[in-house]
Amino acid sequence: MSKPEQRMHIRLSSPFMLEMWVIIFLVEFVKGSLLVALLPVYMEHTLNLSVTVVGFAFALQYLGDNLFRGPSGWLLERVGYRWTMAGALILIVAAVAIIIYADNAPMLSLACLILGIGTSPLWPCVMTGITELAGSTTSGSSGAAMGSVEMASLAGTGIGPITVNFLMDHGHQGYRGAFYLLLAVAAAVVLVSMLLPARIGRGVHAVTRGGEPKREAAPAAEPGVRRSFLAGLGHTLRQVRVSRLLYPALFLQAFAIGLMTPVVTLFARSELHLSPTMFNVLLIAGGGVTVIALIPAGRLVDRIGTSAFLNIGFLLAAFSLTFFSQVRFLPLVFVAVALVGVSYAFILPAWNAFIAKQVPESERGTVWGLFLTLQGSGMVFGPIVSGRLWDRVGHWVPFFASALVMLCLFALHLVIVRRTAQKRLAAEAG
Repeated sequence: MSKPEQRMHIRLSSPFMLEMWVIIFLVEFVKGSLLVALLPVYMEHTLNLSVTVVGFAFALQYLGDNLFRGPSGWLLERVGYRWTMAGALILIVAAVAIIIYADNAPMLSLACLILGIGTSPLWPCVMTGITELAGSTTSGSSGAAMGSVEMASLAGTGIGPITVNFLMDHGHQGYRGAFYLLLAVAAAVVLVSMLLPARIGRGVHAVTRGGEPKREAAPAAEPGVRRSFLAGLGHTLRQVRVSRLLYPALFLQAFAIGLMTPVVTLFARSELHLSPTMFNVLLIAGGGVTVIALIPAGRLVDRIGTSAFLNIGFLLAAFSLTFFSQVRFLPLVFVAVALVGVSYAFILPAWNAFIAKQVPESERGTVWGLFLTLQGSGMVFGPIVSGRLWDRVGHWVPFFASALVMLCLFALHLVIVRRTAQKRLAAEAG
């Protein structure tokens, strides 16, 4: 009997993974601090700007992040990880510096746009790096790695606002102290990015098979280096051989989150009648369950594959979101939030690992940028639809709509997996 095929596992302690973990944590620390804790209060209370202006500035931040993910992925293929990330992270330093001295809406809006552009290469670089470390788009084992970076992101987003809220309690000087702290953190991220490899595949940045590092040859320069971005984009799209259903699935995955994002706080106050303190406890409970479950879920994804976790995750999310929209008894609310947290811990690493298997070996950075841009566009339309549903239909409807989207994702995933398996069998038979 032949020995079972060894699966390749990414070393979570490899330099590249540790460097990206620190970068993700610190970038999300800065971004979460600004968008969640500092800028809304600072712009409205200190600078006396309207909430409309605050919303426009935040929209520019997301626009810059989303629109430049594709170009940053393309740039990654040409100049490598180190200089792509370092150049972008310098823009974050510039954005924080502008915010410190800005006292009007145009300058703050410009700073938010620059902040979005500065964060745009983060996830294309992470996803491309993990895909390359996995060694193959069809057999690599990347669930635990995906879970670890998601955990770093959630940790930064949560710890950042808590830290700056403490500093803001000291009045106007607290704002300045918080901004200068974020400026120092942003500068530190630039220094960490200089430790990244130009390319992956030199010993310490490689995959392990049976505990030993797998060395990969550095990628050779491609003839398309001199192509314009649009020409290179067209060339890349012609190479992508994935189910067309993957594209709406990418959109819907973020759309489901976007439906909930703007109304969670309103729902907690108007329907559940929670105090700010109790709402914070609820958020910590849900986020804590997600973070705790991410790593074991990611490791299990590596062992048994993505399909079971995605199927269970989508169905559990649909049930728990519907349950959350209907319950008013506080203990049951916590149960519903915990179930939502578990469902997302199942979905996040499995979904990213599933998408990684669809990315072609060539032009990984560009394709990841395109996929993430399409996925992120769901966050643009989700809040718009959510607000209309909240105002015109009912306060519970956005959560029910998100649950329906999860059911659609469950169905799309089943069809994609089935068609992929059929194509593989046909190719083997031919």
